[in-house]
Amino acid sequence: MRCFLFMLIFLLTGSITVAQSEQLARNFFDQGEYKKALEIYKDIYEDNPSNPIIFNGLVSSYQQLEDFKAAEDLLRERMNASANNPAILIDIGHNYELQQNLERAEQFYQEALQAGESRPNYAYSIARSFEKYSLLDYAVKAYERAMEINPAQNFNLQLARIYGEQGNTEKMFSNYLDLIEDDTKFYSLANREFSRYITDDPDTEANINFRKLLLKRSQEDPRLLYNQMLSWLFVQQQEYDKAFTQERAIYKRGEKNLQGILNLALLAREAKQFEEAQEILTYAIEESPSPAFNLQARHLLLKLRTETVTSAGLNDLESEFEQLIGEYGVNNETLELQIDLANFKAFRRDKKEAAIALLDNAQELQLSNFEKAKVKMALADILVMQEKFNQALIYYSQVQNLVKNDVMAQDARFKVAKTSYYKGDFEWAKTQLDILKKSTSQLIANDAMELSLLINDNSQEDSTQTALKKYARADLLAFQKRNSEAISMLDTILKIHKGESIEDEALYSQARLFEEQASYDKAENNYLQIIQSYGDDILADNAHYYLAELYINKLEHPEKAKTLYEQIIFNFANSIYFTDARKKYRQLRGDILE
Repeated sequence: MRCFLFMLIFLLTGSITVAQSEQLARNFFDQGEYKKALEIYKDIYEDNPSNPIIFNGLVSSYQQLEDFKAAEDLLRERMNASANNPAILIDIGHNYELQQNLERAEQFYQEALQAGESRPNYAYSIARSFEKYSLLDYAVKAYERAMEINPAQNFNLQLARIYGEQGNTEKMFSNYLDLIEDDTKFYSLANREFSRYITDDPDTEANINFRKLLLKRSQEDPRLLYNQMLSWLFVQQQEYDKAFTQERAIYKRGEKNLQGILNLALLAREAKQFEEAQEILTYAIEESPSPAFNLQARHLLLKLRTETVTSAGLNDLESEFEQLIGEYGVNNETLELQIDLANFKAFRRDKKEAAIALLDNAQELQLSNFEKAKVKMALADILVMQEKFNQALIYYSQVQNLVKNDVMAQDARFKVAKTSYYKGDFEWAKTQLDILKKSTSQLIANDAMELSLLINDNSQEDSTQTALKKYARADLLAFQKRNSEAISMLDTILKIHKGESIEDEALYSQARLFEEQASYDKAENNYLQIIQSYGDDILADNAHYYLAELYINKLEHPEKAKTLYEQIIFNFANSIYFTDARKKYRQLRGDILE
């Protein structure tokens, strides 16, 4: 037993020593100290000739020192010791390519391809060796020839990846579709790869190739798979009407499941394609398979219409809300509908008391803690709107107790801080905000940090907090949907407190309100002032991002937007907008997305 333990310790110690030496050699190699790396690799290679990492390190060290003869000797020795593995022929060819002897290198590459034809079991290792040196054309030949010789071998996955790297999107898409046709388990993998090449521009080469290929295959073999993929493509291109055509076909030919159509409506709504979303929802309502689905779809349609309704249509929309509740009853199934109607009454119809009565009635239902929290949160929001701050604070605190481990509790805590801020209790608000900086919700954490810094910066400079009180008032007016009054209050701040630390905050808040009023030129001017005068402050990344969005979505200046996204990438790496800005910048530049 002692002997066994001694041997085990000896072997483990030896393994650790070899690993440490190999790591040291690799560090020297990475630092360009090839002679030192070579000496270590030579030393440990003698006792570990079968270790591929050590072998490759030794060969690479010789090559870096331009001792190509020693490298070739090692490679030939390895090939003879491994049953003439043809993949090593590629390593020898590469060794000649490093010497600029391209003709000799080509001879070895061709010899490797010929060996693959006579020994098809080596096709994968041969192709992978070509890939190692970025010899993609040779790798393709190795894979394709192997599949011709032995159709049982399937290298479509490997070929698809290489075709993509070569920019041959038509062949890449075709190979992935072949894989999916043979086995649908490849669908998720292929879809991820498609996302790297497909953009929101239907006129790019990749989009055109993919669309043509899907349409052709759909005509030859009308599988639902192709309808699903066409729907996905049209969603990426934000062509929701075309995606709807595909989803209808899937619904009619499939299992009569409307969930795909409902999901499409939600995507269209999120993209602010309101007309398309309304058309899709109308169809879903007409085809409703059950009362529960009918309620869900009609509710979504009403929510959609609240985002587009004009003043003239508010009364009719409110009546439709009430009609739907009357049809399905005041119960748990319609709770979300009741909350949305209460918010509509309070924030769009200025019927705050009626909204509160509706929510008070909802509280009489047999509700779960989560449902109770949602009702109380809505009540508190309306009480803040009425400036009944103390009552609102009680409800927000109750929400925190009802759903302690849910993000809704953190949202309620943030609203406690915001309410305290509205009422001028800045010290207590900051105490709550400093806790929320560590929120699991990045959005809440970021909002908490920004409001905390606002309070801190404008309390140190002005002990009376005069400007901060005015700004909090403007913020409350905006919450109450009194946008014109809020803009006017911010104008006052910008005139009286010009040059103070509150100025960039006022410019930013006013810009967001200008956007709501479709005063895009005024919003642009405010964002530019922030960038020019407060380019290093906390709102600089916000200003860059929202001005870029304004240029893209409203003012049609994509080049200006691209410049702003680029500035976020290089100057604001820690911004919450960084990832989105990088993606949109690369789309505008025409990159293939990872």
